Amino acid sequence: MTGHKIITIGREFGSGGHEIGQKLADRLGIPLYDNRLVSMAAEELGVKTEDAERVDESSLNTFVTGYTVTPGMYTEFINAASYLPSFDTEVYRKQTQIIKSLAEKGPCVIVGRCADYVLRDRDNCINVFICADKADRKKRIMELYGLNERKAADRIRKTDKERRYYYEVHTGQDWGSIHSHQMLFNVSMLGIDRIVEILAMMYNA
Repeated sequence: MTGHKIITIGREFGSGGHEIGQKLADRLGIPLYDNRLVSMAAEELGVKTEDAERVDESSLNTFVTGYTVTPGMYTEFINAASYLPSFDTEVYRKQTQIIKSLAEKGPCVIVGRCADYVLRDRDNCINVFICADKADRKKRIMELYGLNERKAADRIRKTDKERRYYYEVHTGQDWGSIHSHQMLFNVSMLGIDRIVEILAMMYNA
């Protein structure tokens, strides 16, 4: 086993998970990988980045838009892989290969892309999930994207749904559950800087 550590961050939309990842990477002096993984996968597959972005963390977007699927139905879709378009699956597989390769090369912070599941067999991986109260998430999205409250709430619902489906279809695990992640942090209770401090202490322990 290599001596370096990897930190993976799953997050609710608007929780500040990406900011935590960026601040943590800056503090520790290690690389951050987020949507860069999409362009890296696209390059290796020889496709346009925008095409790969279409299926990034939202491979069921078209399906979700047209149908209502209850949590109890997830397993049925997870086990029935035939519904997933081959391109979506290929992008996910390529991102998985890249994530494993990056983890072998050295310490880093990886945001999203099922990295916690991809690296689940590594005992030097710290995986966390970042959440926040809905009111705080709406406020953050309103400020970041200049949206009104209704549009911010709609965007949160849509993005969370896409991320949940993407994660659960590819991993068979419950997105945002303590049973799927080592730790859950609530930004509304702890604050971004405190969470960064805690993770940095864990990394350096």
